[in-house]
Amino acid sequence: MTPLADRPRSHADVSIPADGVQLSGEMHIPAGTTGVVAFAHGSGSSRLSPRNRFVARELQNAGLATLLMDLLEEDEAQDRDKVFDIELLASRLLSALHWLGNNPATRSLRVGYFGASTGAAAALVAAAREPAKISALVSRGGRPDMALPWLSKVKAPTLLIVGEHDAPVLDWNEDAYRRLTTEKELVIVPGATHLFEEPGALEAVAQHACRWFVRYLSPGAARSGAAAQAHP
Repeated sequence: MTPLADRPRSHADVSIPADGVQLSGEMHIPAGTTGVVAFAHGSGSSRLSPRNRFVARELQNAGLATLLMDLLEEDEAQDRDKVFDIELLASRLLSALHWLGNNPATRSLRVGYFGASTGAAAALVAAAREPAKISALVSRGGRPDMALPWLSKVKAPTLLIVGEHDAPVLDWNEDAYRRLTTEKELVIVPGATHLFEEPGALEAVAQHACRWFVRYLSPGAARSGAAAQAHP
């Protein structure tokens, strides 16, 4: 059997229509995949974020498709009101979800969201707004405090990953973990700060994200609704 990392995959630059604008994206689809992960980057970043691209490559090596995309056009990204407009970012993420559902190459795939920082807040809001269409969600150093009214409506199994020394983000994630009513897990990466720049920290993020998405984007994966235990 061919190892997943060695299997052929397609790559395409894509343009996603949303609210009268065109969002730039990058699609990778490994052969035989059963799931696709759409990325929502944090403020001040883009689809070219080296951290998100690292995680995306690990997901591709695990056999999952990835969509790295900008939630704002280049001129919009200069407007700080839009950069921190979580409802706007969530609506753009939903536009990407609909695009994936209409794309012949991805419409049969289970969909997950990977959000970083403010992008995680947008992913939580988007997942709450269309809960039946999202099979899993992973937050890296996320800002769930910016999505508090929506947390109880999230149905997708949710993994919160936060650095041990990322205060006050750690407190916000611990609070969000308590508020979430879906299947959930909190992973605290030892010694890590907000950007997971410490040796081995980003690798740990990718490992946990792969574990979560492979579990819930695989054929036959079911949502039990039971909460997983937090991990120190």
